[in-house]
Amino acid sequence: MSRLRLREVHPRLTATIVDLLGVDPLARTVHDLPYFGVCACSQGCRNLLTSPPGSASPRSLPLLLAGTEVIGLSLDPTGTTITDIEVLDPAFYG
Repeated sequence: MSRLRLREVHPRLTATIVDLLGVDPLARTVHDLPYFGVCACSQGCRNLLTSPPGSASPRSLPLLLAGTEVIGLSLDPTGTTITDIEVLDPAFYG
């Protein structure tokens, strides 16, 4: 059984991330990101997991719209894989 993709669960969010990343090489990886659900590390955490729980590293990439961070991407230690997504503006869920 294949895992759901982020684009299947949150298509608008996926498109927004690609747009905000622009020419960053990470943009080419977003459409194939797996979806592991919502993080359950704490009651208040609402991050969307695109890797198994516990995969995130301290490396992150803020995505800005008009100079304000609207989405935070957690990356693996190499900076080449998005491990989870923090959506700071719920409007992007669509």
